[in-house]
Amino acid sequence: MRIGVLARRTGVSERLLRYYEEQGLLRPARLANGYREYAESDIVAVSHIRSLLAAGLPTAVIGQVLHCVHDDGGRLRPSACPGMVDHLERERARIAEAIAQLGTAQQALDTLFAAMPGRSGRHEEAEPKQPVEEGRTPTAGRRASDRRRGRPRSPR
Repeated sequence: MRIGVLARRTGVSERLLRYYEEQGLLRPARLANGYREYAESDIVAVSHIRSLLAAGLPTAVIGQVLHCVHDDGGRLRPSACPGMVDHLERERARIAEAIAQLGTAQQALDTLFAAMPGRSGRHEEAEPKQPVEEGRTPTAGRRASDRRRGRPRSPR
């Protein structure tokens, strides 16, 4: 199958499929005219790649462990491949460290919020934005001077 068909069947853009090929995650055959020819098994491979990316693995690690995973009733299962556990443990530790760093950053921001005059001492969630009609900006139809001053739209 050609790249467009694979893109439609997997829901992954052609550009991303080419990136997976550049990273060595997919290896389509090349026809005499240079077109990529994908196999049915590439549909499953793309699904595995997406699952491993969602687990936080970088493409370099996915390239090393992709052959070690298979589907088991819609669930990704690792096989007993040499180095698989080491790769997964390293990536889990990396992600845990990133989470810890983000937690520290969040605490620092909370401290700043708590020190702000007029704040209750806790961070309040931002209000959800109002939906904007397609093709319009929230300030469309207002004069530039009114937008700068934050004035409501005046009737004309």
